[in-house]
Amino acid sequence: MKFARLSAFATALMLSSLAMAEGGGDRTFDRMMSANDRAVELFVAKEKTAANPVVVNEKKEQKTQDL
Repeated sequence: MKFARLSAFATALMLSSLAMAEGGGDRTFDRMMSANDRAVELFVAKEKTAANPVVVNEKKEQKTQDL
């Protein structure tokens, strides 16, 4: 009877460790978060350049040259 209990315990322990094994979900989540971070960086860079347009006003430049 002790052998049967010990075998059942060992089998349950082995099965539980297999159930808790990584199935690739962590790697997938990590790749998703990396792609999201990169997309946010690109968006912020694009918004910064769009928010500060370069305007050339030739009349203003002529006035400052005369001074």
